[in-house]
Amino acid sequence: MTRYTPLDFVALMEKHGIPYHEKTLSQLFCDRSAKDILALLIDECREVQARIVTGCEVSEVRHAGCFTVETNLGDFVAPALVIATGGLSIPKLGATDLGYRIAKQFGIRIVPCRPALVPLTFGPADRRTYCELAGVALDVTASTADGQFREKMLITHRGLSGPAILQISSYWRTGEEIVTDLAPGVDLPADAVLLKEALHARWPHRFLQRWLAANGFPNDWRGLSKRDLAALSSAAHAWRVLPQGTEGFEKAEVTAGGIDTDEISSQTMQARRVPGLYFIGEVLDVTGHLGGFNFQWAWSSGHAAGVAV
Repeated sequence: MTRYTPLDFVALMEKHGIPYHEKTLSQLFCDRSAKDILALLIDECREVQARIVTGCEVSEVRHAGCFTVETNLGDFVAPALVIATGGLSIPKLGATDLGYRIAKQFGIRIVPCRPALVPLTFGPADRRTYCELAGVALDVTASTADGQFREKMLITHRGLSGPAILQISSYWRTGEEIVTDLAPGVDLPADAVLLKEALHARWPHRFLQRWLAANGFPNDWRGLSKRDLAALSSAAHAWRVLPQGTEGFEKAEVTAGGIDTDEISSQTMQARRVPGLYFIGEVLDVTGHLGGFNFQWAWSSGHAAGVAV
């Protein structure tokens, strides 16, 4: 997955007077509404006299010297075609697989798509144990073999969400455990009373009681041996969760996978084997973190293609 920074996007927001704030790890959020971003895009299009056509359903794309796009509003013909159809995330907003179908039509390789930045679901046993605690949040470090994030974790009615889980979901694969440090950066004491106080200070009481019982630790801390205390501390720093799956594209903020970037020029976004055909944004196999990075990729790749065209 390719990484990038949101500096150019910041300049664009400031140009249009859109207030924003920065959260942890340089994540950027609008102070008001996503409608501000929509207005920004429309204003930018007007500035360059771009024509926006809506209610236009594409039925076929042909290439014979020029590109012809057949639609319910007639044919559009041009020497270059830029595919900016996005991924599969949030289909109720109109997401489709059109971009991938066009790529396949021209023999362009596609990395299998999957939901990313998405809540994870528990299996039946963990759901019975923890989902009554829906709404409980903890500061954690969530890890897989390929990634690690320290942010908030939220228990939901079906599993886990919150920034730490959304971030790690982009690296998680079905059948893989997620290791969660429930006391990141804390050296838990070996004394029973002090350990109890330390966990009470960090964890909501309901979660603490449920977690102790689920992991085989008694509520009577006085009966814990030194070995038990060491095991409890170790488990707190490495709570292993085996998600059953994800909430799917319906809840995913982005799509991982897509058009193989090896098929595309990194300077122009043009398909290497089809001159005049360009792919930008989420339809490509590029996935960013939370906080404006996926927007930044859309702007940057679009700018590169626009300059080339």
